[in-house]
Amino acid sequence: MEKTNQSLNQSTDAKPKRIRSLDALRGFDMVWILGAEGLFLALFLITGWSVFNVADQQMQHSQWHGFTMYDLIFPLFIFLAGVSLGLAAKNINVYSQQQRSEKYRHAFKRLGLLFLLGIVYNHGWGGGIPADFESIRYVSVLGRIGLAWFVAAMVVWHFANKYQALVTLGILLSYWLILAFVSIGNFGGGNFGPDFSINAWFDQTFLYGIRYQNLAVDPEGILSNLGSIVNCLLGVFAGRMLKQLQSTPSKLIIQWVIAGIVSVALALALHPIMPINKTLWTPTFVLLTSGLSILFLTLFYWLVDVLNWQRLPQFFIVIGMNSIVIYLATSIVKWQYIVDSLFGGVLASLSTPWQSLLSVICLVAVQWLFLAWLYKHKIFIKI
Repeated sequence: MEKTNQSLNQSTDAKPKRIRSLDALRGFDMVWILGAEGLFLALFLITGWSVFNVADQQMQHSQWHGFTMYDLIFPLFIFLAGVSLGLAAKNINVYSQQQRSEKYRHAFKRLGLLFLLGIVYNHGWGGGIPADFESIRYVSVLGRIGLAWFVAAMVVWHFANKYQALVTLGILLSYWLILAFVSIGNFGGGNFGPDFSINAWFDQTFLYGIRYQNLAVDPEGILSNLGSIVNCLLGVFAGRMLKQLQSTPSKLIIQWVIAGIVSVALALALHPIMPINKTLWTPTFVLLTSGLSILFLTLFYWLVDVLNWQRLPQFFIVIGMNSIVIYLATSIVKWQYIVDSLFGGVLASLSTPWQSLLSVICLVAVQWLFLAWLYKHKIFIKI
């Protein structure tokens, strides 16, 4: 890991102008796993308004098939990693041999660090990593982000643009065919259930260690990585469009909106054939989440970089600039204990509904203040 205010990684690449909307959208994405997802339930308890109840239901993961907005958090983050890659990455042949070696070292180091940090996140401070290596859950959110970025980087570095599109389409179609037609024993062959999908066979056969809650299929399991890689690659294409059309934002916005709507519509149309499913990360889930990611990116780009909104985006930018740090901290720091220590007396004096609301606000505020301190001192830890 490195601090961007220090010259730890010398590179001859010209740094493009930073797109503030990317940091703001990344922060907006992250805030919902810092505790803000409880905001709507608290507001529903206070007001009784059904709109807040509906919003709270959207802050829960879908049970199996289907989609909620909370399901978008993870793929949106992967998509944004692809956008950043599309803005900065070049074909590997433009670099000298030494620069190529540095690129490869960074890519493998990033993959390894995210894999290891994912293990730390899975176990947290409390239980610790067990001595029995078979009792460790090796797959993780961070590991999946690392793998998706790594594969996308290799594709961008080694293929011309038109072949990158073919590779992306090939991965998506291959995954579709595997899910729909490949069968091994009682598994697969179009079975999209929680116990006998082809993903479950792969995880039970090849996944070392334990699976999430000992389920038949791990939500960050082996085969579904194919879907998340496509999310990242589609983000690359969006980033490349941004790089090419930044001087004509109206044209860029129109193209992004069209791409987003088409992707969402295609996912919904294909849902009866290939169900939208987060755990399996089905091709329709890829299309839906990528389409929604483009539309969110369009909105934030228009507000932050075109209309130049400052105050509200800055709140999210502070989070987005250290997103990996705060994600890890949600596992290894007992933020609620800090909130109770600082504001417990005030919270106890309130009625239960208002306790819930103020507790959510304080929880997010404490974490934001920590990130604001890092931001003020220009400490941006990245991998």
